Amino acid sequence: MSPIISIVSPVYRAENIVDKLVTEIIKSVSQITENFEIILVEDGSPDDSWAKIEENCQKDTRVKGIKLSRNFGQHYAITAGLDHAQGEWIVVMDCDLQDRPEEIPNLYKKAKEGFDVVLAQRHQRKDNFFKKLFSWAFYKVLSYLTGVKHDESVANFGIYHKKVIEAVKQMRESIRVFPIMVRWVGFKQTKLKVEHAEREEGKSSYNFKRLLNFALDIILAYSDKPIRLTIKTGLLISFLSFIFAIILLVQYFLGKITVAGYASLIISIWFFSGLIMMTLGVIGLYVGKIFEGVKNRPIYVIKDFLNK
Repeated sequence: MSPIISIVSPVYRAENIVDKLVTEIIKSVSQITENFEIILVEDGSPDDSWAKIEENCQKDTRVKGIKLSRNFGQHYAITAGLDHAQGEWIVVMDCDLQDRPEEIPNLYKKAKEGFDVVLAQRHQRKDNFFKKLFSWAFYKVLSYLTGVKHDESVANFGIYHKKVIEAVKQMRESIRVFPIMVRWVGFKQTKLKVEHAEREEGKSSYNFKRLLNFALDIILAYSDKPIRLTIKTGLLISFLSFIFAIILLVQYFLGKITVAGYASLIISIWFFSGLIMMTLGVIGLYVGKIFEGVKNRPIYVIKDFLNK
């Protein structure tokens, strides 16, 4: 018999959290049903997270472990879990216990009101100031570039009906961002305010460089607005250059210009050279992402699977 609920959680640097994560999930989901599965996807973690997953798989066959061959990234690990989830409802949550398992019954109850997707809206985020500021700025920029409003208080945590996940699984593009993919497939969605917990231990693996690269990937994968902006910038500069040329021509005939300006010439050359290089760079980034996509490589590679 297929499980009613599948809980998918990517695991990275969580050796001291896995036991509590599994215990809390079992305690919370048992309030709904005993027919569930917990899918823990170890994403090439450098610590002993996999050993802890193995221990929990031996204790309870409802716990399943997937070990990826290397670190592919959080959203690729989520994809691996979703590909093997069998439940009618699928919960996606982070492993650091900031997504509180105690909220799962509330999400399920809300979903049973007739929603296909219930997103957990984090109330009073317990992240540090830098992460909250970067998240706010990023989603503002992303909303502008994609033309779709994105809520920085919503991440991966939520409950999703099987038909939603089946639609998401059909999207096999190389750059994967789970919340954006869920938004794209549609279906009846709502949000539920949940408590956001302090991080159990350690710190996020998303440093500034990784966040910046992740943001760039998302923008290039889900928006062509940077190219449109370079076109608009070029048109604006051409218009301003035309106006400037007329002004110089008028000044020349009025005898106000006697010696051509060396500085203005050099500045113009450097400015337009920089603009051309920037435009080519933006186009190059898009070409690079296309190159990655046409390789058609697997999204992830599984090294080991427990309680399959």
